[in-house]
Amino acid sequence: MLFAAALGLSPLGAQTATAATNLVKNPGLEILDGPSQFPQCFEKSGWGDNDFTFTVTDDAHSGSRAVRIQLTRRGDGDRKTMMLENSCAPQVIPGHQYDLSFWYRSTTPNVAFTLFRHDTVQGWVYWTDLKTLAQSAGWSRSEVRTPVIPPGTDQVTWGGALYGVGTLTTDDYAMTDATVPADPDPCTTGGTGPECKGEWTVQTTQMPVRAMHSVLLHNGKVLLIAGSGNNLDMFKAGTFKTSLYDPVAGTYTDIPTPDDFFCAGHVQLPDGRVLVVGGNKDYAAPDGSVGYKGLRTSYVFDPDQNKYIRANDMLAGHWYPSATEMGNGDVISLGGLDETSAGTVVNEHFSYAQNKWLPLGEAKQAWSFWGLYPSMILLQDGRLFYTGSHVFGNGLPGSGASVYDYNAGTISEIQGLRKKDERDQSMSVLLPPAQDQKVITMGGGNHTVSPDAHRLVDLIDMKAATPQYVAGPNLPQGHYKDGTPQTGDQGKVYISAVILPDGKVLETGGALHTYREDPVFEASLYDPATNTFAPGLATDPVPRTYHSSSLLLPDGRVLSVGDNPGDGSFDQRVSIYKPPYLFKGARPQITSVANATWAYGTSQRITVDKPVVKASLIRPAAITHSSDPNQRYVDLPMTVDGNTIDLSLTSNPNLAPPGWYMLSVVDANGVPSVSKWVRIGASGQVAAARVQAFADELPESTTQSTESTPQNTGSSAHEHHQGMKMPEGYDGCDHAYGKINQCVPWTFPKMPRAQRCDWLKEKGYGRMEVHGRDRHHLDRNKDGIACGKGDFTGENQH
Repeated sequence: MLFAAALGLSPLGAQTATAATNLVKNPGLEILDGPSQFPQCFEKSGWGDNDFTFTVTDDAHSGSRAVRIQLTRRGDGDRKTMMLENSCAPQVIPGHQYDLSFWYRSTTPNVAFTLFRHDTVQGWVYWTDLKTLAQSAGWSRSEVRTPVIPPGTDQVTWGGALYGVGTLTTDDYAMTDATVPADPDPCTTGGTGPECKGEWTVQTTQMPVRAMHSVLLHNGKVLLIAGSGNNLDMFKAGTFKTSLYDPVAGTYTDIPTPDDFFCAGHVQLPDGRVLVVGGNKDYAAPDGSVGYKGLRTSYVFDPDQNKYIRANDMLAGHWYPSATEMGNGDVISLGGLDETSAGTVVNEHFSYAQNKWLPLGEAKQAWSFWGLYPSMILLQDGRLFYTGSHVFGNGLPGSGASVYDYNAGTISEIQGLRKKDERDQSMSVLLPPAQDQKVITMGGGNHTVSPDAHRLVDLIDMKAATPQYVAGPNLPQGHYKDGTPQTGDQGKVYISAVILPDGKVLETGGALHTYREDPVFEASLYDPATNTFAPGLATDPVPRTYHSSSLLLPDGRVLSVGDNPGDGSFDQRVSIYKPPYLFKGARPQITSVANATWAYGTSQRITVDKPVVKASLIRPAAITHSSDPNQRYVDLPMTVDGNTIDLSLTSNPNLAPPGWYMLSVVDANGVPSVSKWVRIGASGQVAAARVQAFADELPESTTQSTESTPQNTGSSAHEHHQGMKMPEGYDGCDHAYGKINQCVPWTFPKMPRAQRCDWLKEKGYGRMEVHGRDRHHLDRNKDGIACGKGDFTGENQH
């Protein structure tokens, strides 16, 4: 069996082994140790229940000595000829790769090329079996290239392992550094070309819709969902829109849209369909007395039919809900506003196998309010990590971050998140690789607490015994539309963060203020291996603030869409970013994929056209409002034999929830291939019949109402079940005025500005302190008090 380890990788070059120094001591096995009469710097190694002998023989490939292992009985385990785990073991350099070879003869195919490494913290540990060797009666040479040496490794030891009855004879070991010193990096010496900064282009054809939601499908097309597009007139007319964008052809296809998916949730299902969760039942009242209301209806978009198909209704309405796929392919949806505009505390559970939302009693409830678009990331143990990223207002009470065990119903607080009440439309990402279980949370704001968005970046290792956030490097700063640079602690909200195939994270877009104005032009690359940002990338010429999103395309480019500035307009230009890696030479190609459907815990074979140093799976994006909790990069440890590579897929579906992924490889210069689509998941995992004709006939009354009494929950749970009054603002309300629980409407009825305070007074509003920009011109005398003395027309002066 072949094994492999998850690695941290870095760019390098490659050369042939023959040009470098052999790092193996006593490579020809000619020098014997006096006491043992075994080759110096080598040892008899192995484990398990087997009968064996080691013999120093004169049947050598060269010289006069070789080592023969013979197994006459095997219950389990193996026997190996290896370098000693002391100063004899070859020294290695993290970030380098090495070519290993020996000559061998064997009477059995049960032979592996095995590798151990010395970790400066853990000591000697098994690393990987690089290759199995064919049976060979005559002398054969086997050479393999190691994966990139991970950080904290200073030595390796390796050799041939015999794990079946028969003999293995080895001789003439060689190990050479395959790393060529790189040319000086022009980007570290003032380079300003696209190979250092990347390149943005703005498409000439504009989107036909106001895309609030962007979902990459496994056919490479992008589902751009608008619903009513934050346009009350379209909502009243029942005009809802979706467009399917083909980034290769540059074309758009109109998709009939049955309901207002404005501010819904969405997630890909294991078969590539897209589950759409809730949406907008009604807009906020003009006087701010009632906020937006959430839909209970739910639909599935089928890319094979380019059609929305109605699912059964959910337990409650949801506007701004999360949607996270679990390891079994089911979806858990939390948070948002219900049908009464209250914060819903009802959990929703979509069964993939049954193709429906589960009824009350089967959908597990904690009766906890999770906020709006709570970032809920699936962890390797099946629990959900609420990172603290959300939309609108303060964070949740307590530390602002927590781990939710859906099955057990328990919630455990996570400490350390800084400015937890200023994380409105920050963005959280499960960092590459998913196996490391590290999460980054970037930026955010809340102008009811602080006028400006901040630069804070917090990191957490969820594999730690007691995980808690720690401070990371601050976000790099950019400039504003007029060229003025950011200063002090000025950061940004409305961040987009996109995992790239080279294992870095592109952060782009954003604005200084949570009232959607003062866009920030700045982009950088975050490297998880070094915990640093590389600033100064080219910036998107189009402002990308509220209702913007960015996603990775299969060819390695990044698509950015959307914007919603304070004047209510919507920029429908599309930008495409080519990261610096697309300007660094020819791209490697995946020339074949043996199987496009992968089972967990298997080895999958691909071929490439040139040497590569790493491979990964990236889940396609489904993003809105700086939120895509399902985004992840899964490392695929490699066993390399020339241009044939075996990739090891994790056996844990919580690390890589079932579905379609983009498979890519990266060469020594950090240049990725164009991705191939593969589907991972248990064999035979399918949903029930796709077309649910019954759903279109379901009256709303057949769905369990959120006012119904929960089963076996007790009176306190029933009280929470009624929904939660929002303690702070959400869309439709401008909280730059007054107390946290006051709602000045974002858009006033048509009237002269001077009459707005009169109108507010009629609705019961009094004097209000101004927190930030007076965008409604309610503080006419500039004394810091809105609708105070001097702000009214003559008849209402007071």
